[in-house]
Amino acid sequence: MTMLLYSFPNYFSCSFIPASTFSALQVFTPSPSSLHQKHSFSCFKIAPSSLVRNRVPVVCFSSLQDDMGSTTGTSLYPSHRCKTIHLVRHAQGVHNVAGEKDPHAYLSYDYFDAHLTPLGWQQVEKLHKHVHETGLSKRIELVITSPLLRTMQTAVGVFGGEGYVDGIDAPPLMVEKAGNSNRSAISSLNCRSFIAVELCREHLGVHPCDKRRSISEYRPLFPTFDFSLIENDEDILWTADTRETNEHVAKRGMEFINWLWTRKEKEIAVVSHSGFLYHTLSAFGNDCHPSIKNEICKHFANCELRSMVIVDRSMLGSDSATTNFPGKIPSSLDLPSDVANEKHPDKVTPN
Repeated sequence: MTMLLYSFPNYFSCSFIPASTFSALQVFTPSPSSLHQKHSFSCFKIAPSSLVRNRVPVVCFSSLQDDMGSTTGTSLYPSHRCKTIHLVRHAQGVHNVAGEKDPHAYLSYDYFDAHLTPLGWQQVEKLHKHVHETGLSKRIELVITSPLLRTMQTAVGVFGGEGYVDGIDAPPLMVEKAGNSNRSAISSLNCRSFIAVELCREHLGVHPCDKRRSISEYRPLFPTFDFSLIENDEDILWTADTRETNEHVAKRGMEFINWLWTRKEKEIAVVSHSGFLYHTLSAFGNDCHPSIKNEICKHFANCELRSMVIVDRSMLGSDSATTNFPGKIPSSLDLPSDVANEKHPDKVTPN
């Protein structure tokens, strides 16, 4: 099978692939239309511009084409240039219930930094059971969450330990009754690290439910969370009169994905929001079968988990493979016979 090399200047470096289809890889490229927008929302500490500009990724395609037209056949990637990302939308929040009845409720400060409903906590319990039954809880190396109450509550409920008991030699992930939850404290014992990241927040501006509290208010509620990547204690990103555009949400979503490549972990859970996930993922899947495009880009239900594989098509994920093995060390190149014949025709024995 002949392999062809294609270069896409100035595209972002990652492809998104549903984990369930990873055995027959399709190569997806983000739409370039969202890569040259000018926006005012840029107050993020992480994802420096060097991670997302002037990328010249290289993709290996099979030369065999099927009848899908522009849809490419299978492709091959080194496993150390891939990460598995388990994307989760937060469980039902009080703003979701109010907004279903009256969309104007999203403008009300009654739902500032909305917390989970009792039904939302039931959704969390079901997903917690699922990730343990499937063994996912043991494979995840890191949990990343948007720094809003509903996403952090969902993250600790799904990926945290069991109930916290006084005397356990580990502080709780979430204290008792945090954020109007009426929940027992949740233990951090034997749990992975939890990191709050601004880049994966919901649309910024106008809707008070999407405005966060100060980090100094969150720290006592979530004692073992890592808030070190958030530069400002107060929420300076949210404004009362300007709503972030869909295009900019997609742009910072791409920045977030590229930032993930700076992490050493290979299997990561991300707890975020419907709008952020939808607009980020909609940039992918343009080169694949429509059913796979739909699988990638459809809206998330509350507390839905969707597993994806992202592929580094540049040298951003430059760590060496940990499972590759070079084989024996020969005294010569130990070439296959047909290659040896080409390089040393004078030594070929005629038939």
